[in-house]
Amino acid sequence: KKGAMRHGYNVQLPQYNPGETFPDDADILVGGGGQDSGQGKIHDDLLHIGTTLKQLADDGAPMLMICGLYQLFGHYFLTNDGTKIPGIGILDIETRAGGSRLIGNIVTHSDELGDIIGYENHSGQTFLGSNVTAFGTVQKGAGNNGHDKTEGARYNNVIGTYLHGSLLPKNPQVADWLLRQAALRK
Repeated sequence: KKGAMRHGYNVQLPQYNPGETFPDDADILVGGGGQDSGQGKIHDDLLHIGTTLKQLADDGAPMLMICGLYQLFGHYFLTNDGTKIPGIGILDIETRAGGSRLIGNIVTHSDELGDIIGYENHSGQTFLGSNVTAFGTVQKGAGNNGHDKTEGARYNNVIGTYLHGSLLPKNPQVADWLLRQAALRK
C-alpha cells in the first residue's frame, strides 16, 4: 500500500472472502496460502469465480498468488491420500503432496526482476507445464519441488510462488513490478 501511495496512487484495499461478491474491477490481486486442509474449504468458491479470474489474467491483471492459491491456480493439487483437488488452470502446473516439507530461506533469480529473497514452507511438489515459465531460478533453497531449480510460475502478469512472509517488503522490485503492470493496464 505504502509503495503505491509513494507513486501517487489512491489506494483502496478491499478484501475478498468466500461467498462474497468478487471485486472484478481490482487492479492487483494478491492471494495467500494456508494449511492443505484449507484448500478444500475455499475450493468451491474458487471454482465459482475461476472464470472471472481467468478473464482478468488473460487481460493482463497483475496477480500474486502464494503457496496454496499458487497450487490451486494450476490444474490440480493431489493430496497424500490420493484426493485430487482440481484447480482453475490459469497456470500450467501440477502439484502433488510430498513426503516432507521444504522449509527455509530461499534465494531465486529472475532475469526481469533480479534476485528475490524469501522464506519457503510447503509440502507441495509443483511441476511446470510447457505453457508457463518459472518465476525464477533457485540459487539457494528448494523451490517448486527441490529438484529442477525452478521457483514459482508466471503467466502474463500472474505470479505464483512459494515465497512466504515478507516477500514484497524484502523485494520492492516485485511490488514495483506489480504496480507498474496495474498502471499500464489501467
